[in-house]
This record gives sequence, C-alpha cells and structure tokens, in this order.
Amino acid sequence: MPLTTTGELITRAARLRTAVAAFNIITLEHIEAVVTGAETAGAPVVLQVSENAVKFRNGHLRPVARAAVSAAEQAAVPVALHLDHVQSDDLLRRAPDAGFSSVMYDAARLPYAENLTATQAAADWAHAQGLWIEAELGQIGGKDGRPPLGAHAPGARTDPAEARDFVARTGVDALAVAVGSTHAMTTRTAALDHALLKRLSAELAVPLVLHGSSGVPDDELVRAVEGGIGKVNVGTALNTALTRAVREHLGRHPETVDPRSYLADGRTAMADEVARIIRLLGARPS
Repeated sequence: MPLTTTGELITRAARLRTAVAAFNIITLEHIEAVVTGAETAGAPVVLQVSENAVKFRNGHLRPVARAAVSAAEQAAVPVALHLDHVQSDDLLRRAPDAGFSSVMYDAARLPYAENLTATQAAADWAHAQGLWIEAELGQIGGKDGRPPLGAHAPGARTDPAEARDFVARTGVDALAVAVGSTHAMTTRTAALDHALLKRLSAELAVPLVLHGSSGVPDDELVRAVEGGIGKVNVGTALNTALTRAVREHLGRHPETVDPRSYLADGRTAMADEVARIIRLLGARPS
C-alpha cells in the first residue's frame, strides 16, 4: 500500500490509546524483518533510519530510503518512514526528497538555550516542508558518546515545566523524554520513572516518545504506554536478535560461506521480535 506518514500513525494510535512501534533499520534484512513482523501482528509500523545508519552507508541516504519506501509500498500494513537522531542540518534537508514524512532532530546534547534555538529553527524548516518533527529534552544517554549512565544522573530526567516551555517555543510535534531508559542497552533492566511520565503527560499536549526501549522490560513498556507514551523506539533488540541467530547458525554450520543462509535466520529472528513488541504495545489491526 502507499507510504503513510508518521503523524497519521501517531494520531491513530492516540485514538486507540496505544503506541506506534518504530524500529531502527540498518540493512535490507532489517527492513524486510520489520515489515514482515508488522504484517504478522496486523499493525502499522514506522521504519526509522538514524544518522548513524546513514554514516554506515558512507553518508548516502537515498539507497536505504528507497529500499524502505519500496518495502512499504509492497506491505500489507501501513508503513511510515522516519529519519532518526538527526544532528546534521544537511541531512535534515535531504529528508523530504528521500521519502521521509518525519524527522527526529536531536540537539539534546546542547545546553537548554542552545537546544531550544537549534530545535526551533529545525522545526520551522521542517514544517515548511510538511514534515512532522520530534525533538528530545533530557539526557537519555548511551548514544554518540553520551554517558550510558546519563539517564540516572542528577538533572538528566526531563523536567515537566521546562518541557512545556520547550514544546511551546519550538512548536515540535512530539517530544522524546528522559524517564529512565538508555540507548543501546543489551539487558532489559531499565526501570522507568512512571510518576514523572505521568506529570509530563499531564503537562504536554504533544505525543511523548520513549527512546532506548530495547532495555525496558515488557511490563515497564506496557505501563509506559498506559502512562502516555505514544511512540516506542526500538533498535538494539533487533540487532541482538539478528546477531544471536547468525552466531547460532554459524555454530551449527561452521562450513557456511553463503550469507543467505545465516542472514535468513537473522531476518526471521528480527521479524519475530518485531511482531512480539507490536503485540505487547497493544497495537490494533490496521
């Protein structure tokens, strides 16, 4: 079916009192796995390409974006394309022509005033191009050299009053909040601050986004959605599933040289994890 937009999926999820699952993709196998998993669960999904993934692709955005768009057009469920953790203004400006309906502009590494100024400029430009824009406030940590324990340091959590001011002045469409999760976790041991999440949800009229969800236990994710999270980002969990399946395959078949055999196992493992997470979040059939 035709590529849909992240904004449409978020609006739909809010109406159904659930959350949109958004998965970070790196390879074609990631793309195929996410679409297959979403089809298995019978629910919409967001394909996310991060700035780090673009760097891995030698700085080229179009090849992975075109593969994602093609997969979305052949999918049996609605699929949107989102550009994640953008720090480069040049990359931001390449988003519309590559098929992205939304971007996450990440200036959270900057002091508050600088984050505000940079995000406001990005939001003004994005909206002029018809893009839905997400930003981040607080220190989620674990990405791009940010301390992995940043989520638990004093002052790292998103302040509700500051968040209200930030959203009002920048005009962003969604806000990624720091409530205890951390990027790149390979163990599911994160404990979320649900009291803070409740306060943030009460203060803000825009959807809230949970980053670093791979490290959050199932029951915590369910509570987060019930507490106001409208978009759940997942990346490391897919890479963990892929790598585990490839290792197991090569352990059983050390003579293997054709990558199709072990990548097929990895793709299946990722698709199973995608379907599991979507069902966990309570996504409704499309």
